[in-house]
Amino acid sequence: MKHATAAGLACLLALAPAPPAAAQGAGDSRWVATWAAPLVARRAAPRRPAAPPPVPAGTPAFRLIPVLNNDIRLAGQTIRQIIRTSAGGERVRVVVSNVAGTEPLAVGAATVALRASGSSVAAGTVRRLTFSGDSAPHVPPGAVLVSDPVDLPAPPLSDLAIDLYLPGDTAATQSPVSWHNRSDRTSYVSNAGNHAGAADFPVAAETESWFYLARVEVAAREGTGAVVTIGDSITDGYCSSVDGNSAWPDHLAARFQAGGIDLAVLNVGIGGNRVLGGGAGRSALARFDRDVLLQTGVSHVIVLEGINDINRAPETGITAAALIAGHRQLIARARARGLAIFGGTLTPFEGTTIPGYWTPEGETVRQELNAWIRTSGEYDGVFDFDAATRDPARPNWFLPEYDCGDRLHPGDAGYAAMANAVDLDLFR
Repeated sequence: MKHATAAGLACLLALAPAPPAAAQGAGDSRWVATWAAPLVARRAAPRRPAAPPPVPAGTPAFRLIPVLNNDIRLAGQTIRQIIRTSAGGERVRVVVSNVAGTEPLAVGAATVALRASGSSVAAGTVRRLTFSGDSAPHVPPGAVLVSDPVDLPAPPLSDLAIDLYLPGDTAATQSPVSWHNRSDRTSYVSNAGNHAGAADFPVAAETESWFYLARVEVAAREGTGAVVTIGDSITDGYCSSVDGNSAWPDHLAARFQAGGIDLAVLNVGIGGNRVLGGGAGRSALARFDRDVLLQTGVSHVIVLEGINDINRAPETGITAAALIAGHRQLIARARARGLAIFGGTLTPFEGTTIPGYWTPEGETVRQELNAWIRTSGEYDGVFDFDAATRDPARPNWFLPEYDCGDRLHPGDAGYAAMANAVDLDLFR
């Protein structure tokens, strides 16, 4: 095995109708996911984070970066959600998800278009979406619906605007919202009414979360695959610049395109996620099938997960052996599907400003897990994110210029360094 160290009525009448779907299988293209979001349940009344415990005098305080309007109420409004393609294609289809819902989700209208800038769409690119011919479907509880294909050339590393008119009220039901909390992208919520596809979108509010969108697929060139990056907030892109496309999977997608590599990159990181259980969302072991193995066109997996399992090792009893066993399970399941799977070493976190997060015992677990990832040969390749981001003078700490300020998460430069640690030759 080879190892490496290192994206009103008038307007509705103006929408271009969806052209007939050409049959797949002509031999020159295949459906591949170009973007995905791992969705979890948002309850009707999201819990506010508790105040952090007091810290000793002189200790830098941890600053939680807020998510703009993540508790927004959607009631008879249209939400225009901005996503970034990674691979490009000539046709598009959109996957709407009610995976966390306990009641049907009514979608009054849906469109997709190329985004021009801000909340505006590029003229002539709006396409109305139907789902098995239905322009106003109901998504059953726990289900997803795949739209019928539309002809819309979607270049790589371009922005799409996906509009969903939701005639219901997310605050008037006990059915949880299916969402991804931290998108690090600005999306737009209209005033009341169906404004799907509007050239002049009436923005009533902005949000930095994604709602009910699980995946966007493109008809890409035959041979195109998708790399799924599964992890926690460091993969999700916590502390990266909003609208900057600066998470390490974003940088990796740009490197693939620059290098002529036909691979999409799907970021399924969830802040606070763990390998073995607890934390935010379902554990990596619990969500691996839905968030990784079932992604359209998946060919490769990169795993960067475990820091949230070990943050309080003395209390939880988590050992390196338990984490290694979890990683082995992910490897076995990926291999059973014929996928290549790569491991990323856990980045430094000593000195983090999160009270009680780093302990000497947890550091020992991190070092043992990283040693196994580097030397065991069980992954198909290794990307040494630890070596790419650590301070040579204090190897358990982030290099200051790569630290976003909490000594746990990279900033934009740190995320770029992580992506640069990926050996592209392993994907050619």
